[in-house]
Amino acid sequence: MKYINFEEASDAVSDEIYMKEALKEAHKALEQGEVPIGAVIVSNGRVIGRGHNLTERLNDVTAHAEMQAFTAAANYVGGKYLHNCTLYVTIEPCVMCAGAAYWTQITRIVFGARDEKRGFSNLGYSNVLHPKTTLMRGVLEVECAGLITSFFRNKRIK
Repeated sequence: MKYINFEEASDAVSDEIYMKEALKEAHKALEQGEVPIGAVIVSNGRVIGRGHNLTERLNDVTAHAEMQAFTAAANYVGGKYLHNCTLYVTIEPCVMCAGAAYWTQITRIVFGARDEKRGFSNLGYSNVLHPKTTLMRGVLEVECAGLITSFFRNKRIK
């Protein structure tokens, strides 16, 4: 068994570890026929919220992975603000999810692959995040992009 002391781990190592957790959530979405996007929220080295796309299952266009993770994390902390928390998400958040991140006042967002069509930064909404929120892009980008690309390629073949 391998133990990791997250307080001694570098940010890059921690980011990869937690992005792998977000990828696990994305695989859950894939298994359910959902667009494979996953998210986790971490506070003090602990995952306090998880989510994956549930838009088909719930018949709800707002049931994105990030929204599910925000709700779970808010329930965990007992409030709507996610100070000192990091959102890890496999794909760049859309405008809706970036806007929700603003209202949570989450400290940090880390995403894997860019979303060239619907990502908030590509749509001219680069200032939609809370002013104190920092952004990290490209963590496990190849794995994150590959999962979503293969999903849509398979959809087109069918």
